[in-house]
Amino acid sequence: MSPSPAKARVGHFFEDFRLGQRLVHAVPRTVTEGDAALYVAFTGSRFPVPCATTAARALGYRAAPVDDLLAFHVVFGRTVADVSLNALANLGYAQGRWLAPVFPGDTLATESEVIGLREASNGQAGVVWVRSVGRNQTGAVVLDYVRWVLVAKRDALSPAPVATVPELAARVGPETLVLPDGLDGFAYDTAVSGSNALWEDYAPGERIDHVDGVTIEEAEHMMATRLYQNPAKVHFDQHRQGTSKLGRRLIYGGHVISLARALSFNGLANAFRLAAINGGRHVAPCVAGDTVYAWSEVLESAALSGRADLGALRVRTVATKNHPCADFPLKGADGKDHPAVLLDLDTWVLLPRRRG
Repeated sequence: MSPSPAKARVGHFFEDFRLGQRLVHAVPRTVTEGDAALYVAFTGSRFPVPCATTAARALGYRAAPVDDLLAFHVVFGRTVADVSLNALANLGYAQGRWLAPVFPGDTLATESEVIGLREASNGQAGVVWVRSVGRNQTGAVVLDYVRWVLVAKRDALSPAPVATVPELAARVGPETLVLPDGLDGFAYDTAVSGSNALWEDYAPGERIDHVDGVTIEEAEHMMATRLYQNPAKVHFDQHRQGTSKLGRRLIYGGHVISLARALSFNGLANAFRLAAINGGRHVAPCVAGDTVYAWSEVLESAALSGRADLGALRVRTVATKNHPCADFPLKGADGKDHPAVLLDLDTWVLLPRRRG
């Protein structure tokens, strides 16, 4: 009897990737109101548009969309089994845009293309760049973004591919931001957020300490990561992670992004939609028991062509661990990343404008 083909998937190692390779990721995911409720439970996010149907409809949505980062995590989760199951670190993001809102009942599926490869200097791993595209059940693109990941090699002696590093724009042009159809920013009621600060009230260079902190619990992190169906071993398998450098399971970096976004409500309460990711880095690892804080800096303020009712802010959000952000930590005295910094994320957010 001939041997049966291997049935258990072990994921791609660095030498399994090829430039231009297209990956159609398994298991489409229908997003539900239950998912949206769990997302609030795991993050504490309070932005009113995904929380309240009344606030969403007043702004012009047909219903309350799910949180933009919930949509991101579901799209991202499809990719892990093929792209980063054997990752040593998720390194960064660029050129991401939310192109359509996601509503409960929508089904999301993801495809990725390998756009860059470079072996690490130690020969034990390599960096893989992918562009991932998430579509809903009609085929409409809801999100596309680039990320790069340090992936282990199966065999350190396997030959390295020709190094190809993609050229990535430093920022998404505000003229390319896509606004959901039918929105009327003038109809936004600031009473739903409890803040009167609109687009005109923010200026480049302004820094905001989001004040609050949240301590990550092991169980809630694992449940959140399972919600997105992200099977990366480093988040779940303490038996294996016990022999790692930290000796602990790592918190999914996307969970840190979600916590930072949720914390940013205190200071950016009317930033009702994430429009783009210009760039981002997971600067340091995070483990259960760490307390996450965040601060933001306004980098740019952009009027949107043909829109007097909505504007965009380019916001740099920095998350820290076990370090409140009244001193806006970013770099240490040596010019390197401040030891408390977990995340450095550059996004465009949409805010309503004042009439007249």
